[in-house]
Amino acid sequence: MGRIVLVSGSSNPELSKKVSNILDVPLVDPKLIKFANGEIYCEIAETVRGADVFVIQSTCHPANDNLMELLIMLDALKRASAKSITAVMPHYGYSRQDRKVRPRSPISAKLVADLVTTAGATRVITMDLHAGQIQGFFNIPFDNIYSSPVILNHIKNKIAPKSKNFMCVSPDSGGVERVRHYAKKLSCDLALIDKRRTEVNVAKAFNVVGDVEGKDLVIIDDMIDTAGTLCESARVLKEKGAGKIYACATHGIFSGPAIERIESSVDLEAIVVTDTIPLSESAKKCSKIQVLTTCDIFSKAIHRTFNNDSVSSLFV
Repeated sequence: MGRIVLVSGSSNPELSKKVSNILDVPLVDPKLIKFANGEIYCEIAETVRGADVFVIQSTCHPANDNLMELLIMLDALKRASAKSITAVMPHYGYSRQDRKVRPRSPISAKLVADLVTTAGATRVITMDLHAGQIQGFFNIPFDNIYSSPVILNHIKNKIAPKSKNFMCVSPDSGGVERVRHYAKKLSCDLALIDKRRTEVNVAKAFNVVGDVEGKDLVIIDDMIDTAGTLCESARVLKEKGAGKIYACATHGIFSGPAIERIESSVDLEAIVVTDTIPLSESAKKCSKIQVLTTCDIFSKAIHRTFNNDSVSSLFV
């Protein structure tokens, strides 16, 4: 019989605890220590020899510290003779740096893939990758799972019943496939916002493809960072005659002026994100932000991986 071991980093302890409770598997303490000079030390609290280990760690803010913490835990587990080591990364940091956009620029998402593999991961589980091609950066099994069951359930039960005219909206052309999936499940139409990114974290919405006049809308995206794109999209949609506007995203990064922009936006009714990234204190105080948990999906993905069952069938 195999033995499952759960190890949690410090990036998202609440999600790790929820997964642990569902699986009825206690979390093993990695005994992480940060020295005065910033170096991280790890010593796994109990034996993992021959065990199937799952390390739960989002590489969110502070991204570099959390990434280094993950790498050190993976190396410690590898040297402790674990049978397999699955890096469960609810949020995959550096995922937006998936290709060369300018001369002499790095492909940091590929670098992270190499680091995670070299450190000792034998498998990776993540949620809603920003760029699907990142899966090809790995030479080990990779499962990109989805938050759609949780978000769809919320839209069906909390948002759609309040509206007779309802549409899903993609904030850019890159997210159309994602929004088409939601629109199909919700049996509604979809619209697309034509935008241009003028510089890093700055986007300008130019036009709306689709008739949104008099309709309540849900903008669906994979992440909300500075909320510039989101607030700009909501403004343009309102100018086109839209009714109530909601937003749903998997990863609530909320960096920089995000919370200030969301609170000052008169166009956005509410924002729904998941717990792949823990909210900052300012985000917790924002009345427009609601958090859905993904613990059930991650628990099922871990359980199926451990039992060598299909993970993709979770989303059929």
